[in-house]
Amino acid sequence: MALSLRQKITAALLVIYWITLFFLAHRPIPQWVYDAHVSDKSIHFIAYLLLVFLLWFSVRADAKVNWRKGMVWRVVFVMAVYSAVDEVTQGYVGRQCDFADFLANIAGVLAGLILFTFLSFWPGLLAVMSATIFGVTNLAKANVSELMPVSNTVFHIVAYAGLTVVWLRVMKLPVPLAWRSVRWLAVAVGVPTAFLLFVKASSVALGRYCQWDDVVVSVAAIAAVVVAEQLRGLMRRANASAKQTRR
Repeated sequence: MALSLRQKITAALLVIYWITLFFLAHRPIPQWVYDAHVSDKSIHFIAYLLLVFLLWFSVRADAKVNWRKGMVWRVVFVMAVYSAVDEVTQGYVGRQCDFADFLANIAGVLAGLILFTFLSFWPGLLAVMSATIFGVTNLAKANVSELMPVSNTVFHIVAYAGLTVVWLRVMKLPVPLAWRSVRWLAVAVGVPTAFLLFVKASSVALGRYCQWDDVVVSVAAIAAVVVAEQLRGLMRRANASAKQTRR
């Protein structure tokens, strides 16, 4: 059966991500990880949550997980074997083989597959992105914006712009003809912004550092995506009207 374009892109991202993940897992742990007091179990969980998302939707396109079918158990087996091999081989490059890391990997895999039991591709991607953003934001006990200011800013821009793109795709919101559509704007901007505020409030509650500059940057990224979508919709309608006029 021929693969859809989205499935091909997902498969390509899977290959790139899996190779990158293997490479990073077999390199010495960067000093900034120690300086930031990052929870390595959380990193393992998030890394494998992303991995199983790409793997599942590479082989099953938009299908939800069916635990009575063999494919989901093959995915679990592949992930378990790879995780075990990954941990064992780390001992040969000066890193520690940790059974707790293996359990965190499997927890990420199972959490993802449980999510995909109820969610198809786009809602599943929204859930995975939300969990990843929440997790990465609250991984470090130290102030990441001071340790890696540029990387921190880039993360917030890319993360919340990407989240907004996926959110608009999930909701399939029609782009209005004019800026008078307050309801569309409120939903398009409001939901990602509400999630941003929830993440930052959680950071405060968890005793993590919360830089309000990050909030400003993230809101700007959200607004930029919504404006771009608005303009794209207006241009598409203008082109459609021009074609009808020529006829």
